[in-house]
Formats: sequence, C-alpha cells, structure tokens
Amino acid sequence: MAAGRAFAAPRPAPESAHSGSVDVAIVGAGAAGIAAARRVAAAGKHFVLLEAANESGGRCVTDTTSFGVPYDRGAHWIYSADINPLARLATRSGLDLYPAPPGQRVRIGKRYAREGEMEDFLAGLVRVNTAIADVARKSDVACSQALPKDLGEWRSSIEFASGPYPFGKDLAELSTVDMARAAERDNSVFCRQGFGALLAKLGAGLPLQAATPVTRIGWGRPMVEVETARGVFSARTVIVTASTGVLNAGKIKFGPDLPRRHLDAIAKLKLGSHDHVALELAGNPLDLRADELVFEKSESRQTGVLFANVSGSALCTIDVGGTFGRDLSAKGEAAMIDFAVGWLGGLYGADMKKAVKRKHATRWNEEPWVLGATSAAAPGAQSARKILMEPLNNRVFFAGEAAHETLWGTVGGAWESGERAAAAALNVVGGGRR
Repeated sequence: MAAGRAFAAPRPAPESAHSGSVDVAIVGAGAAGIAAARRVAAAGKHFVLLEAANESGGRCVTDTTSFGVPYDRGAHWIYSADINPLARLATRSGLDLYPAPPGQRVRIGKRYAREGEMEDFLAGLVRVNTAIADVARKSDVACSQALPKDLGEWRSSIEFASGPYPFGKDLAELSTVDMARAAERDNSVFCRQGFGALLAKLGAGLPLQAATPVTRIGWGRPMVEVETARGVFSARTVIVTASTGVLNAGKIKFGPDLPRRHLDAIAKLKLGSHDHVALELAGNPLDLRADELVFEKSESRQTGVLFANVSGSALCTIDVGGTFGRDLSAKGEAAMIDFAVGWLGGLYGADMKKAVKRKHATRWNEEPWVLGATSAAAPGAQSARKILMEPLNNRVFFAGEAAHETLWGTVGGAWESGERAAAAALNVVGGGRR
C-alpha cells in the first residue's frame, strides 16, 4: 500500500480476551504497532495488540505531569513534515503543529559564535556529510574513517553533532552506508501537545492489552503461538515491533530459534544511547527564543546540546548521547542532572543553578521494554535492515524503526514499517473489508 495512507481507528473495544485465536497478533504498541493495528482493524480482521509496558507509545511518550506542560520524554521532532504521514494525521486529529525554527547557535565559552565562526562550524558539518557519502559509494566502513583530517578545533563539536546527537552513537560505531542512505531530516515541525500525545490519540480505541509482555513466539507450525503471562494466542500471522534492544536481550523467546541471519542482523542493529535532561528555567534566564537549539564548541566528548523553551514554555532540555551519554546515564539521574546544570553554568554563568526549578532525566537504556534509543547500524551492517524485514515462514513479520532502510531512527519510519508489515500480514490472511 502507499506509504502514509490513513486508516480510521476502530471504535473502543470491550475487555479483550487473554487467549484465543486471532488473524493477527501485534507485539508492541509503539508507532509501528499502532500503525499496524489501525491497518488491520480497517481491514476488519480479528487481532490482538500486546504491549509489555503499562502504556502505549514505545519511545514516543508525552509526560504532562512532571512539569505541568507537554514534555516528550523520547521523540519530539516530526521530520519531513511535507511527506510524513504522522504530520497529516496530526492535522486531521485537530492537534497543533508548527514549524521548527531554522538553524542553530553555537556557544563558545560564555559567548555566542560570531558569523565567521558559525560558517566554519556549518561548513565542517557539510564536509563531513559529503565525505561520508563519498566513502559509502565504495565501502561500508565506520564513519570515523571517512572524516576529513583538517577539522581542527571544531572536530569534537562536529563529531557530536554528526553522530551522538542525531543517532545516539559515536561515529566509530556508525555505518557510512547507513548514514548515507538516511533520508534528509529537514522541514521539521513540532506538535504543541507533544509527539507522544499525537501517537496516543492515533491509538485511542484500539483494543490494547498493556502490561502484557510476550514471552515466547512459536512459529514452527501453520498457526503461530504467542505466549504471554496471561494466556496464549493462536495467530495466523504475527507482527513483531519490539525494539532491537529487547530482541538482543532475548526477552522474547522464539521456537524454533530465530535463523542465524536474523540473529546477526539484530545484533548489528543495537540501539544507541540518547537521553534528555529536562530543566525548568522560569523567567527565561538564558534569553533564548522558543525551541532554540544551542551547541557548544567543545574540546571533548563530554558535551550536550540545549533545546530551549520547548513550545514557548519554561522547559529546557540538555541532550546527551553516544558513549559519553551512555556512561553518564549509567551513573543515574542525579549524575545526569549535575552534569547538565554544570554544563549550563559553564556556558551561561554559575547563577544558572539557582534558576533551576523542577528537573528530570530520561534513562532509556534502563527502560526494560526498550533498552536504548535508535538502531544505527554498525559499520558494514547496513544490509541488516533488509534481512530483519524478511518474514519467518511467511507468518512472522518484523516492523519498527530498525526495519526501515531510509527512515530508521524516526517515528515516521516506524509508522511506515508498521503499515508495510500489516499489508504483508493481510496479504496472507486475506485483505478483508476496508
């Protein structure tokens, strides 16, 4: 089916059974699972939507209690709004979308970069992207091997802005081909009510069974057995949208075991690390506009990026990622907040600590049903995405951001992957009514 096609969500269902026979079992209720469920429901098929966590959304969840304003704990940017199906669905749902402001600023010590310095930084980013694309035409090696040798004093900042910030991994861990094939992520918009709020609205009315982890998928027979702690479903087809973090951890057993090529593909698509440290800074002490992005001219990997005054509120986030972000997250929320406050103080003055009110840090690596951020492919492993999309016995289909070759790491990519997997499953069980 055409990417981005919208299907109406079904009416709210009565209490779902915890076992029985279904046409399609959908494992995971993130973007891919919700997209698949809407497509299957629109076809009039009998299905079950199983989610291990207490709520839907996966890595796209909006929290409105911590700060009293919408706070996206995971994904926030709606990329390529002109072609992103979620942007169209948001408009139809009555939610408020508005364009992300263009560009970014760079802080050098306690001042902003001058025009010539900004040109050097931006030119360095372009040169890095061009170099990676050039190398990718010949071989799939680590992005770090493709870097120009003369980035000079901007090297650390450019490396952070090219790898850990957007993709959650250092450039030494990233495939040149995966980076080169990633679709442009510009023309972005934000949802004023939160990206997670949009996803929750699109999933409203689906017969979700939350807090129901799938423990085993038996796919060796014509009917697939999906085992949970509450019961067993017998399904004609199954769509698995669990993250590669969960699959790598073996939290879902398969019988027979997954083929070696699938296991290898999942291992090569390990999740990177990307977290938000959210701080409430009342009164706009940084004197920044809404949704302004500020990088630092850093001398090491111990850096972050500031996203100020989210949707015009007093909420600011400092994002950390890659190896440094993973190590910092492992030390706990207090250590992450200490770093963020200290980092802000180094750029805007020690008084910043007094301006901080409420605070919170995400730790996606510790979320038991996620275990990381996005699935940037390891060097030499871009083909793993296509392998992951291969069905098992034409009965089990994988979906999610990892199962998209150009929009990996995005909610839009997960959504399209879920719709594609649903179309494949319906081709097996019969398309039914629209």
